[in-house]
Amino acid sequence: MPRFSVIVPVHQVQDYLNECLDSVLGQGGPDLELIAVDDRSPDRCGEMLDEAAAADQRVKVLHLPENVGLGRARNAGLEVATGDYVVFLDSDDTLTPGLLEAVDGRLRVTGDPDVLVHDYARTYADGRITRAASAHVFGAASPDVFDLAARPDLLDLLQVVWNKAYRRSFIAEQGLVFPAGYYEDTPWTYPALLAAGRITLLDEVGVHYRQRQEGGNILATAGRKHFDVFAQYDLVFAFLDGRPDLDHWRPVVYGKMLHHLNTVVAKPGRVPAADRREYFRRAAAHCARLRPAGYRPPAGVEGARLELLAHGRYGAYQAVRALARARRLVRR
Repeated sequence: MPRFSVIVPVHQVQDYLNECLDSVLGQGGPDLELIAVDDRSPDRCGEMLDEAAAADQRVKVLHLPENVGLGRARNAGLEVATGDYVVFLDSDDTLTPGLLEAVDGRLRVTGDPDVLVHDYARTYADGRITRAASAHVFGAASPDVFDLAARPDLLDLLQVVWNKAYRRSFIAEQGLVFPAGYYEDTPWTYPALLAAGRITLLDEVGVHYRQRQEGGNILATAGRKHFDVFAQYDLVFAFLDGRPDLDHWRPVVYGKMLHHLNTVVAKPGRVPAADRREYFRRAAAHCARLRPAGYRPPAGVEGARLELLAHGRYGAYQAVRALARARRLVRR
């Protein structure tokens, strides 16, 4: 049984795929299996994966009969994973050299906890590498092993699946699976962190997160698929419904959700202009249904903006944003 199963869903990334695979297969230290899931990629990715498997017996390739999307492709990889720990990697990103050896060392020192969290850096086409703004979270004083109550600031991190290693038996115990649609990391990462009894941190950059210039990030593509964010948070709160022992986290998760809903609609190029009023109506209904009694909005302009979104006040929200932009221009 390998120590790590590295699951890589693959779709239309032939220009980056070899670099991704090499970053995994070049890792030293413990045994690993690389499970590459060809999500019916229309380019040469499927052939490239078969070539990699012929050259290295650690590579397992799954060719899906139809395109199912990132989340369900990861589920397919999970079904055949055999490692003690599972690591997810997107196929245009790379692991940093020596990561799995460092992760293994940290896991062994801390008694094989449920989840390990490491940092990441953004890489750019001009060669720049910038560590994420979350570095201070990893540098803060912390117990070696803890639950989320000891370090609630982990919820301030970008909630992605690929900056963590998960004990495979923990995944099975919690019944963690990825949904279809955009923002598929959300119903995985929140339940994983909330349910984990033992978490540890590794203060190292483990993934180079590629910032593609040609529109490779599907979340930067305008369309109605961004409305999927509502269904994904329904799954998070459905998880909390089944865990009354975690009920005290509802106000915190609601606040993070509201920030996320705001990010989706505020980022240019996501929700089409013609759909923005509908997005606000959906947000109002969504927030009215899920708002917990203990939630208190943040102070200041940010809190006001979030409350306007939560109540579907599109016109007032736009006015507050315009005022904030005007103030920034005056300061400049």
